[in-house]
Amino acid sequence: MSAELRLPHGFHAYVANIGIKDHTDDFVVVASQRPCAAAGVFTLSSFAGPSVLVSRDHLANLSARAIVVISKNANVATGAAGLADAHEVVAGVATALGLTPDEVLIASTGVIGRQYPMDRVRAGLDAMPSVLPGTDAGAVARGIMTTDTVAKTASATVGTATIVGVAKGVGMIEPDMATLITLFFTDAAVDPGQLDAIFRRVIDQTFNCVSVDTDTSTSDTAVILANGTAGQVDLVDFESALHDVALSLTKQVARDGEGAEKLIEVTVDAAADSAQAKRVAKAIVNSPLVKTAVHGADPNWGRVAMAIGKSTRADEVDQTKVVIRFGEQEVYPVQLDDAGLAALAIYMRGDTIRIHVSLSPGQTVPAGQTGQTEAAGQAVATVWGCDLTDGYVRINADYTT
Repeated sequence: MSAELRLPHGFHAYVANIGIKDHTDDFVVVASQRPCAAAGVFTLSSFAGPSVLVSRDHLANLSARAIVVISKNANVATGAAGLADAHEVVAGVATALGLTPDEVLIASTGVIGRQYPMDRVRAGLDAMPSVLPGTDAGAVARGIMTTDTVAKTASATVGTATIVGVAKGVGMIEPDMATLITLFFTDAAVDPGQLDAIFRRVIDQTFNCVSVDTDTSTSDTAVILANGTAGQVDLVDFESALHDVALSLTKQVARDGEGAEKLIEVTVDAAADSAQAKRVAKAIVNSPLVKTAVHGADPNWGRVAMAIGKSTRADEVDQTKVVIRFGEQEVYPVQLDDAGLAALAIYMRGDTIRIHVSLSPGQTVPAGQTGQTEAAGQAVATVWGCDLTDGYVRINADYTT
């Protein structure tokens, strides 16, 4: 059994079941013993839920002390009553911890269109201890799950400080900023403005590059709290460590996509700019035809060519200069013989499928390079997703029943 992943120094948690659904944990609070620099990135959906609206407001000063998460109920499209309920939850947590409501953030995930069962929520708030007893990040990750099959955690150290991240999300994932719910906690001391800038860059390069089903959630929430207990850190090293944590969680989310059996990683390089590279990569990873080919281990690379074509104009890309690879194997413009197709079919049976597209010849990036870069007129983007299975259909056909 692996050792417990503990929250950074100065953070404590409370995880419980308050009866939102079944007997799984559905109520999570994480709080710091001292004020934190804080940053958040949220859904751009016009149907954003009350939790997003409240947390956006409370993060305006880039400071917070605690976050509460209610899972299995998103409290979205619930009108003024739903907004009042979100404020009541935040106020209840603040009262229990001796904080002001504006020091508390809130996130929610689950079924849309249903208000919180406030009688159960109030009972849960009444039972909440004033001193949070836990430090297990795994328990926090499990408490925010909905249809996830595994808890998602990651950590890194930078100097004397620790960064711990948790994430929830396997469906309704196609971000306009980040996706799902992902929370980061660190005892590093970082200036609030610098933390905000770093966090936005990291989220854009990681969670903003994952897609399961092309559907953007109404509740997407990414938050980081930094309480400074471990002191100052090198900001370059901090950003690198935070990126590592976020990238690990991103891949965990993609691999655990609803019904998923395979992780798909798509890199597009030699693009005109980062926007083009990301657009083409997303078109490939989001294509139902590409996803089903990956699921069926079908070496039908023509579907990748289709996705490139539909996401670009004829004056943007010269198809005679495009190179397509699966793993290390070039499939276009080199035409595969029977042996090549057989080798590709074997590769496609693996649990991780890497697709590499160069939009111009001779300008590729080294194998394994990820993220977005742009130099000397060259741009590259890497995105992550999963295959499309009958399991995805079943999970979402029966979601509320």
